[in-house]
Amino acid sequence: MLFVADSAREKIEELKQQEENLTAKHFVRVSVTSGGCSGLTYSMDFDNEDKENDQIFEDNGVKVVTDLRSFLYLCNTTLEFSGGLDGKGFYFNNPNASRTCGCGESFAV
Repeated sequence: MLFVADSAREKIEELKQQEENLTAKHFVRVSVTSGGCSGLTYSMDFDNEDKENDQIFEDNGVKVVTDLRSFLYLCNTTLEFSGGLDGKGFYFNNPNASRTCGCGESFAV
């Protein structure tokens, strides 16, 4: 399961309202790719097309989709949002990460 914190849900709703080209069919797609100083990095975007082997979750009123490979790294992860002057923006609270880099952009398992 992938989880969505209230803070992330609110920001996602705000972004969807601001973007003219986003429809009710759009959802949040998250993935993990190789890269970053710790070896793996997160990716997040809006999408409206399902792909083969997608893992589909809905939490807190937000549909979150990931590919099967990424889900192995993201299982039980919570998508969060932190705003303000020292805010991180969107970030992943991932219990599977054994270490993260200083900037929080990448992780290792």
